[in-house]
Amino acid sequence: MNWQALQVLRAWGSRQWATAAVSALGFGLLVAIPTDLIDTPVFSREIPPTWWSWPALVVTAVLTGLLVATYVNPVQPEDRRTRRGGWIGGTLTFFAVGCPVCNKIVLVLLGTSGALTWFEPLQPVFQLAAVVLLGWALRARLRGAVACPAPSTPNSTHTPTASTDRGISHV
Repeated sequence: MNWQALQVLRAWGSRQWATAAVSALGFGLLVAIPTDLIDTPVFSREIPPTWWSWPALVVTAVLTGLLVATYVNPVQPEDRRTRRGGWIGGTLTFFAVGCPVCNKIVLVLLGTSGALTWFEPLQPVFQLAAVVLLGWALRARLRGAVACPAPSTPNSTHTPTASTDRGISHV
């Protein structure tokens, strides 16, 4: 990440930081509860979590929270690639920290032995890919904010539009 992108983070207001915190916490709970990293009576695991499940989830949740906060008062146009990177990264984290034999999709596709033989060794690769995708999407969004900075005051560059020239008011 370059210094300009870090300056964008430093310039964020309380609304962006609150969005980042709530989104990170929400994403963490959204993944931790069904993967049984947080024990609940609703979900269970057959295989205990790996040592890296919690650190991986925390890193991903923070990146996700920061990425979501870039959409609060966006200063650049929507970019489907960065949004896709966020969704794919979040989904990969769910598969990476989840129990390999508790995931119904994996069981249907690979069976129990395939889940343990093929899927479980790939879970760290999924998590690494998730962090890379989320980091890339966040970096792209922050660099876009540097490339297209917002005006210092909300109406400082207001120019009349055709509808306001004709006396049409927007309420």
